[in-house]
Amino acid sequence: MKSVLLNAFPRTQTRRGEVKKLRTIGRVPAVIYCGQAKPQNLELVAKELDDLIHHSASENILVDLAVDQTKRLALVQDVQHHPLSGKVLHVDFHEVSETEKVTVMVPVETVGEAAGVKTGGGVLEHVLFKIKVRALPKDLPEQIVVDVTNLELGKSIHLGDIKAPEGVEILGDKKVSIISVAMPKTEAEEAAEAAEGVAPTAGDVEMLKEKKEDGTEGVAPAKAGDKAAAKGAEKGAAKPGEKAPAVAAGDKKTAAPAEKKK
Repeated sequence: MKSVLLNAFPRTQTRRGEVKKLRTIGRVPAVIYCGQAKPQNLELVAKELDDLIHHSASENILVDLAVDQTKRLALVQDVQHHPLSGKVLHVDFHEVSETEKVTVMVPVETVGEAAGVKTGGGVLEHVLFKIKVRALPKDLPEQIVVDVTNLELGKSIHLGDIKAPEGVEILGDKKVSIISVAMPKTEAEEAAEAAEGVAPTAGDVEMLKEKKEDGTEGVAPAKAGDKAAAKGAEKGAAKPGEKAPAVAAGDKKTAAPAEKKK
């Protein structure tokens, strides 16, 4: 990966209002990190940064930051964009050494039309869009390009099948599928998957059953008369060791006559 010159200037504005004002004059706040050293606050020219990002194949960008007449080799670590306008709000850089290998995530792109799609009626499935690689900064690829022309129906390209560029080591499980060609799903299969997403699972059914048995859920709301009767029954229930409460005056007519003592 070839480094690109980018001008940067030391920044003293750190408060929210100051940083917001900085953006209104066409500057972008940034920070450069370097191992155990203290991070340095920087500011960039917004137009220069936009041009750099626009002409890059990915956000893995190697730059020569020109700060105070000195150059610092760094990788773009993170770019924050405004959610609506898309404008760059903040950039993080990570300073690197020309002689030390670094590990980054690199996007995977495909070229060609898969044979399983062209003649077999399959669908190309891009399973993994980024892979982890390790290399010297100058050897880092902006992206990994995979030719899928010979990929047949039901076949996959795994991580171990990808040929790494010179000086680059691909990291991860070599058996992981990156790209595959599969048969398109039928309407019945799609409907079944949709139904499975809506239908409750066995665990959900069991949970509802337990709640109903506990009486906490699944019980129809009682009517006003039922509530009164239930309340009266609750009051009338005697606790262990206590006498039953006397029958209310209005209930004497319906109460059974007490058995006479002999």
